[in-house]
Amino acid sequence: MSARDAARNLGAKVSRRLQSAHKPIVRLMRRYARAEEQRTFRREAYDVDREIARVASAGGPVIAGPWLAEVGYEVLYWIPFLRWFCDAHAVSRDRLIVVSRGGMEAAYSDIASRYVDLFDLITPDELATRNAERRADHEGGGQKQSRASTLDDELIAAACKRLGVANPAVCHPSLLFGLFRHVWHGNLPMDFFWRRARYALMPSSASEPIAGLPNDFIAVKFYNGPALSISDDTRESVRRLVAQASSIAPVVCLDTNFGIDEHRDFDLRGLPDVTSAGALMTARTNLGVQISIISQSRFFLGTCGGLAWLAPFLRVPTVAVYDNDRVLASHLLIARQASALVGAAEFSPLDLRALHRINAVNPARSSGLVSSS
Repeated sequence: MSARDAARNLGAKVSRRLQSAHKPIVRLMRRYARAEEQRTFRREAYDVDREIARVASAGGPVIAGPWLAEVGYEVLYWIPFLRWFCDAHAVSRDRLIVVSRGGMEAAYSDIASRYVDLFDLITPDELATRNAERRADHEGGGQKQSRASTLDDELIAAACKRLGVANPAVCHPSLLFGLFRHVWHGNLPMDFFWRRARYALMPSSASEPIAGLPNDFIAVKFYNGPALSISDDTRESVRRLVAQASSIAPVVCLDTNFGIDEHRDFDLRGLPDVTSAGALMTARTNLGVQISIISQSRFFLGTCGGLAWLAPFLRVPTVAVYDNDRVLASHLLIARQASALVGAAEFSPLDLRALHRINAVNPARSSGLVSSS
């Protein structure tokens, strides 16, 4: 090897050593940045914790709400959060006033002595319009409640007037979303969430069978959303699932036509032994009626999300269907663990993509759910 080649090789070796020398420093800097980011997330969450404690310490009535977001977040997160709020901060049932919509009184009966329904304060059409404006102005079109809006303030004032309550503390849903958003995004550990939620079976009610419904039936609710697309294949597959269910027992569909949010029920008309409960509902009562029907059913079959999160806590076995789990993963984990924690009924997620993969609900067939060949 010539002296020139030796010098070139030595220079290359020194260069490589110099280039690699900074890697431990870079790794250290990255670890420090991640740790600082984690500290920021925790500081933000603990700031919310302190605000929650301040609300509870006021001593008088506490308004919980108004709830304007999805019913799925309401039953899977908001109600368990309020149970924790009352438990951790010694807020008695007599102090808590819930403001929600659609006849949700029964879902809050174990934690709040008073309930105000939004549809006793505002018409469904007006709420839909005003809520859409709120979402566009404050939430980028999403349904979450990351801050109190003018609509929230007006509804709280109307609820207070209706009940004759002056100057209550307000436990606004923005506290929930501020507390848990970093958990949902994977920035804080799940343990942070579990320490701030209390799950429980819903109080059982010995209600009489609902007039006009079979004595034994399967409750069904399918609607489009992030978990379930409106593709032709999905809609046909859903019809085949419902048709198969109707061969086990009559099916009662919990479809509504109120247009309060962007979700739309699947069209299941024309299937044998399938009836609609829509005529039993008004906007003011629709969620309460659906909960009552689910609680009396043999099992619940529907879109993964919404009332499918609640059904197991009504002691009703649940099959929750989806074809896209991009936004479902953390919620599925929580739903299954929470159900197991309190001894709720069986919760069975069902991925349509798996059924398509094995041709179990092939739209090209006419044989129903599973081929007999």
